[in-house]
Amino acid sequence: MYELLSYQLLANVVLLLHVTIVLFVIGGLVLVVVGNLRSWPWVNSLWFRLAHLATIAIVAGEAWLGFLCPLTTLEMWLRAKAKTTTYAGGFIEYWLQTLLFWQAPPWAFTAAYTAFGLAVAAAWWYFPPRFGRHRSKADA
Repeated sequence: MYELLSYQLLANVVLLLHVTIVLFVIGGLVLVVVGNLRSWPWVNSLWFRLAHLATIAIVAGEAWLGFLCPLTTLEMWLRAKAKTTTYAGGFIEYWLQTLLFWQAPPWAFTAAYTAFGLAVAAAWWYFPPRFGRHRSKADA
């Protein structure tokens, strides 16, 4: 019984991590745009922008290559080990269908990931990241 609860807990931790990554991808783009409009210098730091770009590139790449997200696979495996309900398909597809009662073929999600990735790339062009140390007015 304890082992089943451990698997269930780990599955929930993976789910929480997955949700955090999704929020980072979506919120990251919002932060870049809003932060630049409000002159927040940290939104253009190279580490933040590279992490954001890499994350959406991985998501879009998985979709284009037809790979199921490793976090989805891990969560489903943990839920199966815990003898609880699993679901078919990808994480995003499952939650969008559950929350919005929306059905779409896999290509629609690939298109959405790609469009979002292009929006992130456009933000790199329109609001370029800051390379090197940012100089304050006091340093000038």
